[in-house]
Amino acid sequence: MTLVLASQSQSRRDMLEAAGIAFEACPARIDERALEAGMAGAAPAQIALALAEAKALAISQARPGALVLGSDSLVQVGVRRFDKPASRAEAAAHLQLFSGQTMELHSAAALARDGVVLWRHGEVAKLQVRPLSQSFIDSYLAREWPQVAGCVGVFRIEALGVQLFDQIEGSHFTVLGMPLLAVLGALRVHGDLAA
Repeated sequence: MTLVLASQSQSRRDMLEAAGIAFEACPARIDERALEAGMAGAAPAQIALALAEAKALAISQARPGALVLGSDSLVQVGVRRFDKPASRAEAAAHLQLFSGQTMELHSAAALARDGVVLWRHGEVAKLQVRPLSQSFIDSYLAREWPQVAGCVGVFRIEALGVQLFDQIEGSHFTVLGMPLLAVLGALRVHGDLAA
């Protein structure tokens, strides 16, 4: 059975490929902002799980019998939740707000088949952003934009984004955007991954 990844994230694709998982990518087209708006007041972990489930369900309903993996990540700094930056100027503003703060990165995943969620899981990583000068932010974005446009925290940890942080607590895979170890465990139960 081939796994269907309901995501356009290159990082998630790379993780699955590196782990030797056969999959087909079929990004889900859901209105993430509308779903978030309908969950006003919910914790970031709950919203990340709901988005992961919505992506998995959207594709599983269109692909009968397929095992579909949905995943999503959210960033919170203080009491504010951040989405992917809409422009380079917004990315710079996000980085200015992150400077010297602790970023909570919530990553969630869900498996669905035939419109039914079979499994869900979420994890959080805490990333201490070092104080960032405006000159660093400018040079960083000159090198990383537009690659980080699709990244909720305006960074790729596997690239120059590692320079944003003083300390990171949590799974490396969670930071990359998907709780991969838990996903692999779920694929052993619900998929055809050998135990």
